[in-house]
Amino acid sequence: MPKIKHFVLHSQWPPSGDQTEAIEALTQSIINGNRFQTLKGVTGSGKTFTVANVIANLDRPALILAHNKTLAAQLYSEFKSFFPENAVKYFVSYYDYYQPEAYIPQSDTYIEKDASINDRIERLRLSATKALIERHDVIVVASVSCLYGLGLKEAYEEAIIMFRKDEKLDEREFLSRLVANYYERTDFTPEPGTFRVRGDTVEVFPAYEDETCIRVTFFDDVIERIDITHPLTGHVIETVNDVSIFPAKHYVTQNDAIQKAVPKIKKELEEIENGFKAKGKLVEAQRIRMRTLYDIEMLTEAGYCSGIENYSVYLDGRTHGQPPGTLIDFFPDDYLMIVDESHITLPQVHAMFNGDKARKSVLVENGFRLPSCMDNRPLQWNEFEQRIKQAVFVSATPGDYELQSSSVTAEQIIRPTGIPDPEVEISPAESQIDDLIDRLRTNVKNGERSLVLTLTKKASEDLADYLKELKFRVKYIHSELNTFERAELIRDLRAGKIDVLVGINLLREGMDLPEVSFVAILDADREGYLRSYRSLIQIMGRAARNVNSRIVLYADEMTDSIARAVEETRRRRERQIAYNEENGITPKSISKSVSDFLPSELAAAFNDGKHSEGSGTPRKAKSIAKMSISELERAMWDAVDKLDFERAAVLRDAIAEKERKKAES
Repeated sequence: MPKIKHFVLHSQWPPSGDQTEAIEALTQSIINGNRFQTLKGVTGSGKTFTVANVIANLDRPALILAHNKTLAAQLYSEFKSFFPENAVKYFVSYYDYYQPEAYIPQSDTYIEKDASINDRIERLRLSATKALIERHDVIVVASVSCLYGLGLKEAYEEAIIMFRKDEKLDEREFLSRLVANYYERTDFTPEPGTFRVRGDTVEVFPAYEDETCIRVTFFDDVIERIDITHPLTGHVIETVNDVSIFPAKHYVTQNDAIQKAVPKIKKELEEIENGFKAKGKLVEAQRIRMRTLYDIEMLTEAGYCSGIENYSVYLDGRTHGQPPGTLIDFFPDDYLMIVDESHITLPQVHAMFNGDKARKSVLVENGFRLPSCMDNRPLQWNEFEQRIKQAVFVSATPGDYELQSSSVTAEQIIRPTGIPDPEVEISPAESQIDDLIDRLRTNVKNGERSLVLTLTKKASEDLADYLKELKFRVKYIHSELNTFERAELIRDLRAGKIDVLVGINLLREGMDLPEVSFVAILDADREGYLRSYRSLIQIMGRAARNVNSRIVLYADEMTDSIARAVEETRRRRERQIAYNEENGITPKSISKSVSDFLPSELAAAFNDGKHSEGSGTPRKAKSIAKMSISELERAMWDAVDKLDFERAAVLRDAIAEKERKKAES
């Protein structure tokens, strides 16, 4: 009997160029049992389409790992179009902003944890884990935040409420289980994660979707009817015989978990307090005692306390050092991991654990947290590596780890459009601004777009301001913009509302910009991370989707990175041109409609209605008093990213003060 295929790939075109060979090589390597394989493909060669074909061939669930929300959003949109009949899900950090708890001994500054959760993103996360439990045909596009503690899968599964028509179930017991699963009762406007009671009818609004309601009708202590209804109109969509209600949060504890955890917390407190006293650290001893006893009291009385995740090792029943549960645990053993832009994503995974450990170590040493808080953490590199069953690393410039560990490296050099790599010109850096302006004017006259990359944030800001004075339609894309605002800038560039986009390193990986025909790299001979071989190749790839593309490197000397990048571009270009001649292909620029960069559900999640005015204006020129709340929030997030917790605390207090005044007015 033939195997039933779950994944159905929809595409207007079949594989072309060297995509066919890459698909076959990767598919066969995975079938043969090889653990790691690499897809090395030039920008615009259709690596995402190749990966989609591999997933369809193997017919296995897949986790696609990206290094940031923007790239994850683009991949999510592409895979949804490839697999419209399957469950393609999105899983990224649900914080609009997140300021972790921190202590700065030098200035004796303690900063409380502060965060704002995006309900829409949380709903998408819950939808992802629900799909993994219920279905086989699941593709989850996730950022590296999926490697942080999510709670134990076993506890989450045990909390699922499953029931069927004619089943005997006390209504009060049913309501108690909903409350235990973090659903809130409401008598007013229903929202996902709530329920309401109307006599013998209970309406549950699942936390993981906003388009359905589960209406349960009781007759005494028997379920008489189960309807799936529209949440607003109440119209019955479907009558079913059985249904499952998943928890409203991922972190679910057993009923007796707190009772079991409290004695263990008290024992650790006693040991740490005595240790501080033995060292003469009386302030630290008093501090940890007061904090922990307060948390214990809150846990006992309310079942929750601020920073409850710091006690997760006890609440989960884990041992010290045992890794936390993560999204990967929800995948079946035969899942396939795709690491997109692996040269960036894998180093990011390497760094996450050490950064988290450094911050918490300071808290522990100064009596703000028990050492067990260190068990609430992201996966270490070796733990992450152990959880990879089989993986495909995808990058135009794979790192040494990928190339050395892969059994097969498939290379895609031919673009379906026939466009060869752009010619690279090296121009003197001494007169780079004057030369750049002349080239930009020519490009604007031709109705084409340009990207300009500088070496520092200050240089980007100054250049954007200068070009604006020269009447260029220019914007500066920078780290203080949220995902939606960056996507909006990219859309405006493609639509022709902007002619020039200036940035540092935010324009490299994964951006699909067919209208861009000119990329200028200033100070290209300043050897370093931003001007390394891999960085130059990635930047130059932004102009590889337009037949008129040109690259200019402004440099006064030929560095090793420039020489390697130019030689690699020349090698690819020769092979691409030869392939075109052999097959009678005339290169054509990619033609794609200018649509929202984010799918509608993600646009709604990221768009908070607080867009910045003219992103070419550097915010640091404004005083805190003159900044809007949205500007203050973005500046605070930027400070947190840079571990500048003192500035983040000042900005947080400024936000609170502005919100207070706004409420009073």
